[in-house]
Amino acid sequence: MQYSDEHLRYLRLLSQKYQTVAAAASEIIRIEALLRLPKGTEHFMSDLHGEHEAFVHILNSASGVIREKIDTVLGNGVPAEERAELATLVYYPNQKLPELKARQRDLHAWYRMTLLRLIDLCRFVSSKHTRNHVRRCLPQNCGYILDELLHAHFEDHDKDQYYGEIIESIIRYDLSLIHISEPTRRTPISYAVFCLKKKKIRDHETGRNIHNFNRAI
Repeated sequence: MQYSDEHLRYLRLLSQKYQTVAAAASEIIRIEALLRLPKGTEHFMSDLHGEHEAFVHILNSASGVIREKIDTVLGNGVPAEERAELATLVYYPNQKLPELKARQRDLHAWYRMTLLRLIDLCRFVSSKHTRNHVRRCLPQNCGYILDELLHAHFEDHDKDQYYGEIIESIIRYDLSLIHISEPTRRTPISYAVFCLKKKKIRDHETGRNIHNFNRAI
């Protein structure tokens, strides 16, 4: 087969990154598969005028998407109050976790139940992403453990003790639920777009208007 000079130049450049046909084919398969994934969720926010707390809450809650996912995953079988507490734990783990732990009579049972609910929730909200993308959202210090639980097959009885020991060890060594709530908070939104509004500021020396961006974000 005869190739044009332009085609050969392209193939030489391609060979610098993919030294074999198998490597190039593998990348083509990966990219074509990615194109079949559901479109990522884009989050648009505008007219931000120093509303720091409201802005952070919108980001942490994904504009209510996380609460909707919690209701879908847990359903009406879990009281609304418990679903609301789980949502708040995802939004503000550093502030909410000490408060919730202090209220529990059986901390071990609560921790185990909350951990399993967070795993189910994170698995659900990350289902439209690749495993590689989800891994990048996991905290580095416990990413392996969480990745194992997110893709666990609890019906596989050969691994009952394996998964059970991971969960019990998380509780025993007090691996914070803060780390586990992080990927749940990060994966629902693929892109966040902030629209900055120009402000007109009058220069009192020259009398002219100066455009300045609102830097609240």
